[in-house]
This record gives sequence, C-alpha cells and structure tokens, in this order.
Amino acid sequence: MITGAINLGLLTLLFFFLGMYKPNWPLFFMKEPNRFIILAITTILFMVTATLYGEGLRREKLEKAAKQPITESVAPAPVPVPAKPVTK
Repeated sequence: MITGAINLGLLTLLFFFLGMYKPNWPLFFMKEPNRFIILAITTILFMVTATLYGEGLRREKLEKAAKQPITESVAPAPVPVPAKPVTK
C-alpha cells in the first residue's frame, strides 16, 4: 500500500508539472483545458496519496504488533514485606 502511495505521488507530480507547462497534454480529451483544472485535480490526487500513505503506515504498524509475542508475565509482582522488629 505504501508503494502504491509513492507511485501515485510520483504520477501526481508528473501530472502537475506537465499540466502547468502544457495543459493540453494531460487533459487531451477536453476542448479548452486550463491550469486551474490541473491544480484542482492535483489537489485531489495529493489528498488521495497522503491518505493512502497514512493508511499503509497504520496497517504496517498493526501487522508488526500482531506478530510480536507477548512478553509480559502473568504472575503478579512481588510486594516487599516489612521486617519484624528485633526484641531484646
């Protein structure tokens, strides 16, 4: 999932730079493309990329936590007992 987010981020950057240079290239299917549409699509793609990356990190963390063995002991910790007073 993280790899997909990185790939989508790179494609988003490529889309943005090509669209700012020549809006006709990435939006070839439109009659009159402009840079504002490029900016709007790039913003949406960036939000999707950030969400995908964050979800990938969260799932990776959960997988690591599930694989770790439980190391805590079940027995209670010993409680110190006061010493008996010395009698003469």
